[in-house]
Formats: sequence, C-alpha cells, structure tokens
Amino acid sequence: MRLCRVPLRPVQNAHASLMLTAVFLGGLATPSPAAYVTPKSQAAFEQAKQPAPRVKPAAPALAPKTPDSFPWKRRIVTTVFWIGEAPAKNNPVPNDKSSWDVRWVHNYGGYDNPDPSGRRGYIPAAFIPRQNPFYVALPYNDVGRGRTKPEAAKVIPWFKDSFVRPGVSVCKSRWIAIHHRGRIAYAQWEDVGPFRTDHWEYVFGDERPAPNRNGGAGLDVSPAVRDYLGMKGKDVADWKFVDVSQVPPGPWRRHGDNNDFVNLRRRANVILAADTRAESPAAHID
Repeated sequence: MRLCRVPLRPVQNAHASLMLTAVFLGGLATPSPAAYVTPKSQAAFEQAKQPAPRVKPAAPALAPKTPDSFPWKRRIVTTVFWIGEAPAKNNPVPNDKSSWDVRWVHNYGGYDNPDPSGRRGYIPAAFIPRQNPFYVALPYNDVGRGRTKPEAAKVIPWFKDSFVRPGVSVCKSRWIAIHHRGRIAYAQWEDVGPFRTDHWEYVFGDERPAPNRNGGAGLDVSPAVRDYLGMKGKDVADWKFVDVSQVPPGPWRRHGDNNDFVNLRRRANVILAADTRAESPAAHID
C-alpha cells in the first residue's frame, strides 16, 4: 500500500499569520494611507492596474509514440494454425516448433487440437496448456541465425525498452488485439508467418501483406482466438499491438508460463505465502 503524505501549505499558513498580525495591530493608531502617497508611487499604482499583456502559450510537446498510438491493421486475411500442425499444401512448415521455440509442442504440453470436439472451452480437452492458448503468428522475425537483425532496432517501436542481448527476440510474447465482427480477442505473438519472416514494412509500417498462396494472408491465429471471435478457417480481421497494461480480463489471461498475468499471480501468491508464514504464531519463537 502506498502511503500518502499530506503536504504542508506554507502559503496558507503565511496568510493566516498575516491575518493574525493584522488583527493584533488593528487597534493601534496608524497614519492615514494618504500620508504615504507620492507622485511616484501613484504612477506605479496606476500602472499596476493596467491589464497584463497576453502571453502566447507555448506549443505543447508532441507525445512520444506509445502502444496507444499503434494503428489498427484493417481487413487482414487471417488463417488458423495450431501447435503440432502437420505440413500441408498451404502450410509446408510443420508447427512442432516455432521460430523462437524448438520444443514448442513439448513446452505447450501437447497437440493443440483444433477440432471443436477435442476442445474444452478455449483449451484442448486432453490437457491444460503450459503456455497461453491465445497465440498468433506475424510475418517478421527480429532474430536470424542466432543474431538480432540489423534493422530491428530501427523498426521495432519497443526495441530499446525490451532488448536484453543479441539473439534474444523482443517480439516473442508481445500482445496484440484482434477484432472481428464486433468482438476483440487478445493474444501473444509466438511464431512467425504466414510464409514470410522479413516483412517488417507490413508488421510495423503501412504496407499491406504480400501476396501468397493463402490469398495474401497476413495473420495466423490459434484455435482459441478463432473460437472466441467466431472465425472461419480463413477469414478477415483487424489487429494492432497493445501494451500489457491494455489487456483486459478474459480467457487469454488464464494459462501459460509465458503469460504476464499468470506470472504476476504466481509472484503475488509467493509474496502472500511468505507474509502468511511470517505472521503465523509458529514463526515467532520467544
């Protein structure tokens, strides 16, 4: 709990002191105010009565670019992909690993079955996922061959705040919002695609997705995102980046070692448990 200190009010205290002094001196005989008026003081008095000249206010400084200023990418062809997906005609790369996790299936906990009959709510029916089931892929990777790409520092808006060391992605697990027919889901960026890995001009700029065999798809979403938004296997959606502080409560905050909200709850529980032990009678031995 943050304690709030009430600031002293020196101006008001000084004013009160002057008022008390005036009351104390009120009974003393004082010369008439006219006795102190001189031509010079009269002129100064008249000048003081004139209205002060208007000062043009300084132009406000431009606000720095924040996650609030990220624009929506409108009407993006969106396809569904899932962890453990086998190669297919329009998806030649298997999804047993991601661009940032060579043990993606294992770390997730298993196959993210997209079949509605094999799901329970927004998670697979067979297990509770160890990573957030609300995930997406976008066609840019800031890391290549174990090194951070040279353009990454220039094109990724949050690069300076998130950079840890060369070769570690600042894009992985970033939150985005996806809008479809009046509903908005939130998900984490966990893989690269569809098809391209270098299209930063679209992901961070104003370009449209490049043509590809999936009709120019520029966003892949997980079965959980599909189900929450009521999307088809291939559909159209809007998306934009959001800061973690802008992610509202929802099923996207429930699961995953990579989930900011899960980790926050875990840390809070550890602190609570430590406080409980410290306050228990057994902890105080005389």
